[in-house]
Amino acid sequence: MPHLDDTLTDPVEAERLLGATGRELDALLARAAAMRDAGLAAAGRPRVVTYSRKVFLPLTTLCRDRCHYCAFVDTPAQLLRKKAPAYLDDAQILRVARAGAAQGCKEALLTLGDRPEDRWPEARAWLDAHGFASTIDYVAHAARLVTAETGLLAHANPGVMTPRELATLRPVSPSMGMMLETTSRALFETPGAAHYGSPDKDPELRLAVIEDAGRARIPFTTGILVGIGETLADRAASLFALRDVHARHGHLQEVIVQNFRAKPSTAMQGEPDAARDAYLAAIAVARLVLGPDMRIQAPPNLSDPGELASLLAAGIDDWGGVSPLTADHVNPERPWPHLDDLAAHTAAAGFELVERLTAHPEYVRDPAGWIDPALHAAVAQLADPATGLARQARALPSRRRRGTMLLETAASTPRELDAADWEHLLTATGGDLERLVRTADDVRRTTIGDTVSLVVNRNLTSSGLRRVPTAAGSFGLADAEAIARDAASLGATELCIQGRLDHTEDPALYVELVHAVRAVAPLLHLHAFRPQDVADLADRTTIGVAAAVATLRGAGVGTMPGTGVKVLDDDIRRRIAPGDLEVDRWLEIIRTEHAQGVRTSSVLFYGHVESAAERIAHLLTLRGLHDETGGFTEFVPSPIPGGGARVADRSDLDEHRAMVAVARLLLNDGIRHIQIPWTRHGRAVTAELLRSGGDDLGGTLLDGRVRPDTGVEQGLELPFAEASRLAGSLRRRLRERTTVYGTPAEAAA
Repeated sequence: MPHLDDTLTDPVEAERLLGATGRELDALLARAAAMRDAGLAAAGRPRVVTYSRKVFLPLTTLCRDRCHYCAFVDTPAQLLRKKAPAYLDDAQILRVARAGAAQGCKEALLTLGDRPEDRWPEARAWLDAHGFASTIDYVAHAARLVTAETGLLAHANPGVMTPRELATLRPVSPSMGMMLETTSRALFETPGAAHYGSPDKDPELRLAVIEDAGRARIPFTTGILVGIGETLADRAASLFALRDVHARHGHLQEVIVQNFRAKPSTAMQGEPDAARDAYLAAIAVARLVLGPDMRIQAPPNLSDPGELASLLAAGIDDWGGVSPLTADHVNPERPWPHLDDLAAHTAAAGFELVERLTAHPEYVRDPAGWIDPALHAAVAQLADPATGLARQARALPSRRRRGTMLLETAASTPRELDAADWEHLLTATGGDLERLVRTADDVRRTTIGDTVSLVVNRNLTSSGLRRVPTAAGSFGLADAEAIARDAASLGATELCIQGRLDHTEDPALYVELVHAVRAVAPLLHLHAFRPQDVADLADRTTIGVAAAVATLRGAGVGTMPGTGVKVLDDDIRRRIAPGDLEVDRWLEIIRTEHAQGVRTSSVLFYGHVESAAERIAHLLTLRGLHDETGGFTEFVPSPIPGGGARVADRSDLDEHRAMVAVARLLLNDGIRHIQIPWTRHGRAVTAELLRSGGDDLGGTLLDGRVRPDTGVEQGLELPFAEASRLAGSLRRRLRERTTVYGTPAEAAA
């Protein structure tokens, strides 16, 4: 039961504070933060902010509602065009759950549309064919399956439920959730408003579900959505409604205060995002209304990284579920922060990030009162008995699966396969290849989501840099400054610089080039200098690799290309690319870059003399290095120009499809993004490879208006609008990304 002594008890005062700005807002945030700190201290975990390590399982994207801001929902026709299922089947569910368990996840978030069988005959037909009376029965099956097979605890989020349906899910899901969003009837009843035409968004109906969950003794997650057209009075009324129901039952384990973010291809795509001050005020008022004992959550992926400290300052103490594996399928344009980055942001604000279970510790420590007996053993297996938080280590039982189950093992627990298994998959033909490609793309869909990403960038080939440019194609530092200004003015967020300086030029030019670009375009991210270029700077200045990397990083290089070897095999290097770095030297430089916090891409150039075994060895080396450093941003399977050699008797297209599909399966639990080098394939083949497990198009490669001849792939542009059409032809949305796969701040503003 919350302590209400110091809480806000007057809805009129709460409404006034929700509009606070300036000094009044600062004072409001300080008051809320102090209440949060007192509550954490009383709970025995001072300065601890929690999160749940989860996998996101979108069981179905069919729904009977028509919320005007939703990008999660599909129609049956859209699913057909995507070649996506109406509901995930057991194999698809377990692929994701097993992969999540292997990465230490303990929660499976089961999210879906509301009662799709009431609107779509296709949903009813699928349920009938699979023996389920309703979608809720299917959710119960999925939850039971996940816990039995992987040990993950299900958090069911199926929308509006009857008391009987809550009782059906309680023995398989130790916690449940449903956002209240708002008590505003105007948003539900007014044509054109956010909830109009969505029967499950009736606020009275949703409050009744939350009340029923309390009567059923279910640890429950709910919250409000800020910025969908509700008034300040609506926000205050929503918070007080939640306070009152919790006062009666004590079952609200957390309240989410979520900021509206407009999504493309929705009715509200043109609406402004929730204003920053209004959002912070909503968090702070939620804390003051709900009291020091309530866990207040803000989704970390819906704010820019630089804003996370302000959310903590406003009084939150929980980040919710964050996945190291799966996308936020409800907000696919907003990727989760890396858990290490989230921990660093939390620590910088003076807090410790600690993992919890899907049920919060207060409820875990009282299983007789809150957890169904059928789940006591499963919860105890994952809970620290002293704190009720998550155990910090968990062994995953090994389930070796061979023969006909080889592909399923590759999709769910890929580290159980050895090199020979992967070679077998890489050389698949005919029906085996089609199954490989379908499975890889299914893994892509359920982990990365149905987005295609692209960075707006331009190339600059630094091998043409001269102190005094005279030869054709050469350029000077003044040209580089003009190129950077032009790229930034065209909307580029990245400048990619590659190329070893001519041996007659001063190696100091590497660093001077970075300084010159940063001086005129300080917001432009520099993805610059291959391992060969770093080695050249290190060797010719005799400062060594570590100092060379540190110097470039200090000058302003953000990330580095991980190119420079075709295949990680010295015999192949000697035969086809003797000018490449030796493999050990390449690995030394990449390790040094990662150790200094510089992330890199990774590449395999295939199709010359290498065998299937040598390709797989390359991938396994990259995966092992990423396990060690966590430093790769993406993998690019790139055919060698003029190559065309195959490792199986099949077409060139099938060779590329197999390469992309195996890369997705082998690397998916580490190097998350598979980039399709569209400049090597052309638009039509690129589309096929995006259907084979790929999720990224690399960069737009703008030529720009200044010295386009200095770009290594001049004349090959992929304008954002054209890339959007390419993604749209696959029924996927294009997402602009940063170099490290975040969301550009200017695109989110």
